[in-house]
Amino acid sequence: MNRPRISARATGIVLGYAADRVFADPTRGHPVAGFGLTAAALENRIHRDSRLAGAGHTALLTGGVVGGAVLAGRMARRLGWAGEAALVAGATWTALGGTSLSRVGNRMAERLDAGDLDGARALVPSLCGRDPNSLDAAGIARATVESIAENTSDAAVGPLVWAAIAGAPGALGYRAVNTLDAMIGYRSPRYLRFGWAAARLDDLVNLVPARVTGLLAVASAPVVGGSPVASARAWCRDASAHPSPNAGVAEASMAGALGVRLGGRTEYPHGVEERPSLGDGPAPEIRDIGRVTRLSGAVQVGAAAVSAALVAVACRRRPG
Repeated sequence: MNRPRISARATGIVLGYAADRVFADPTRGHPVAGFGLTAAALENRIHRDSRLAGAGHTALLTGGVVGGAVLAGRMARRLGWAGEAALVAGATWTALGGTSLSRVGNRMAERLDAGDLDGARALVPSLCGRDPNSLDAAGIARATVESIAENTSDAAVGPLVWAAIAGAPGALGYRAVNTLDAMIGYRSPRYLRFGWAAARLDDLVNLVPARVTGLLAVASAPVVGGSPVASARAWCRDASAHPSPNAGVAEASMAGALGVRLGGRTEYPHGVEERPSLGDGPAPEIRDIGRVTRLSGAVQVGAAAVSAALVAVACRRRPG
């Protein structure tokens, strides 16, 4: 009984990843967008300048997603192996955003190459929360490289790792937490307390995915003409200086692989932050957007393969 279930999970991970590669995120009716609308509506009703209120908001929304996925899993098991595989595939596809991330990166490079600064600025909100009007072409290039590096972990590796750990509830629960962090996990006056629980929970669920991202970035450095040694050195030396315990790992390892230096003055709507330097070399240029997109793609392939393989190994080792 256990072996078919784990095999179905591995199959679902591969199918969900393939669906993301072929179809990316649907432009309409995406479940994550629906979750975001629900979260915003609930926030408007219960927001208080309180950690307790924010913790309740986070627990209610993430618990609802995970609980719904658990119930769906029980129903899917009645359909046997195919039902379970289909559920994991659907959940993995829903949670993934790696292909859309790569496509936005490619469009950004095209607009900057064409000198379309206004068009490039219009794409910035699709990648990060920085103020587009404060960025010139060099600033947009740096923001794009940093955002693709960080979001490779959030949008691709995280869902795959959690799908391997806990199936559909893991993938969807991870995506719920990550979405809430993107919505309210800021150190702004409105969210400093209310968003605290979402931000800390996001830090927790990303501890493993971020380090898987770092390892895969080190291994994939030759794809962009980089050095695994330089990638590992930047990770070990610089990641801990980043204010995030996880984003620093992804950004530093990719900066080392690309041979560029990330960090510096970063303007958000809620204020300005001075980010530490990550990696060695010059600041990213427009050509480095294409390079980080290729590196991200290699890391995503590796994450899908590793996640499915680990589930398959667990399947073989489980008794009877």
